[in-house]
Amino acid sequence: MEPKLPEDKLKPFRLVKYFVFSGLVVIFSATIIFSALNTHWVKSMQRKKSEDYAHVMIENLNHQVFLQFIVPVGLMYGKIRLSNREQFERMDKVVRSTLHSFEVDKINIYSMDNEVSYSFDQYLIGRRNYGGTGYLQARSGKWNHKLVQRGNFLQILLGFPKKVQLITFAPLRWEPQLGKISGQILGVVEIAQDLSEDYKTIFQIQILVIITSTLLMGVLFVVLVFVVKRGEGIIQRRAMERLRLKERLGHAERLSSLGEMAAGISHEIRNPLGIISSSAEMLKKKIAKVDPQNTFADIIVEEASRLNSIITDFINYAKPRAPNMAPCRVEEIIDRNLTVLEAQNNKKGYTIKRNYQDELPDIMADSTMLYQSFLNILLNAMQSMPEGGRILVEVNSNDHRVTIHFDDEGQGIPPENMNKIWDPFFTTKDQGTGLGLGIVKNIIESHGGSIQIVNRPVSGARVTVELPLKPIGTGSELPEEAAAERN
Repeated sequence: MEPKLPEDKLKPFRLVKYFVFSGLVVIFSATIIFSALNTHWVKSMQRKKSEDYAHVMIENLNHQVFLQFIVPVGLMYGKIRLSNREQFERMDKVVRSTLHSFEVDKINIYSMDNEVSYSFDQYLIGRRNYGGTGYLQARSGKWNHKLVQRGNFLQILLGFPKKVQLITFAPLRWEPQLGKISGQILGVVEIAQDLSEDYKTIFQIQILVIITSTLLMGVLFVVLVFVVKRGEGIIQRRAMERLRLKERLGHAERLSSLGEMAAGISHEIRNPLGIISSSAEMLKKKIAKVDPQNTFADIIVEEASRLNSIITDFINYAKPRAPNMAPCRVEEIIDRNLTVLEAQNNKKGYTIKRNYQDELPDIMADSTMLYQSFLNILLNAMQSMPEGGRILVEVNSNDHRVTIHFDDEGQGIPPENMNKIWDPFFTTKDQGTGLGLGIVKNIIESHGGSIQIVNRPVSGARVTVELPLKPIGTGSELPEEAAAERN
């Protein structure tokens, strides 16, 4: 079962996520605010540009009206009256020819008594008190501008009103000198510029900036989430590994304490057990003279031997000895195992087949310990087939290791027990200590090798043992003394 990561280990991950997501929200919000401010600055610049444009346009109109209308009409008629058709048409011609290249939505010219004397809109001509505060300020000599936006609340709020106009009121003056508009005020000019298209363009740029920012933030978000998830996974795996190592260390310490205790107890039991066994042997001889059919002494000897075997397993598991390395051949060790088991094979119907690779290399190992481990593996294979069966032993090698496979035709290992087979004292047999595989694993790992047990696809189990090649010296050849001894 995987150890659960403690709550205090999860806090750094949550903080990282919190800061990443909060940072993205802040960055995105700042981008939106910056976009809104940018749009406001652009609109302010556009308005200033339109106001300057209106100044140039009105000054030009003032100059043209003075030269082409006021002066000639004053000389011709003695008095300016726009209600006169000829004067109005002359005025209209001057205004339209002056403003034909300018973007003007409407124009009104007021008299000094706040009457609309001239307008593009014929219905406004003659109306009084139509100019409002803008007219009054212009009549006093002050230029003033007013931005008018039309549309629903949402359009105005988001910055794309249906209609936008910049209305400018300016005094219409007498030119005392040519090109110098500084004389007395003759009337007031009202000009409306249509800025709808400009505002629409600004809004489109704003939307483009927001979309671009959103896409960039989205990409950044995905990248940061990926980085955070990957970093979190790495940190979590390391934390989990530390927890597993800590648990294994604690488990190893407990097993070590248990092993030392078991070894001590085993040594203490072995002495009286030896006395019991030898006494039972003597008792057996004496009983045989009196009552040959009595088997009590045989039972005592048999059970004492079994108890001694159990104690030996405890000691071997609790205090495994270091291997005495020497050159040996794996196939020869296995052949010795098969020779010992031959009688049992013939009696119970086991068939053991061998498949050895040609020219297997020598390895450095403790042949006695390997003999014990291979014997345990073969006995386990036989015990998994109570009615007899076939066992295949394969040995092959490469430049780095020797691999041994033990295949049986038993029932295999139940999936729920697969993770428990190496645990000490775990066994599914009626008899046994559950230390056999643990002892085998300790022996193989003490040689720098590995052991693995899997279920075969059809039936039975496969035990795979890998032992590293450990040549002596710099080459792969055995020393001359060892070679001579082998020969």
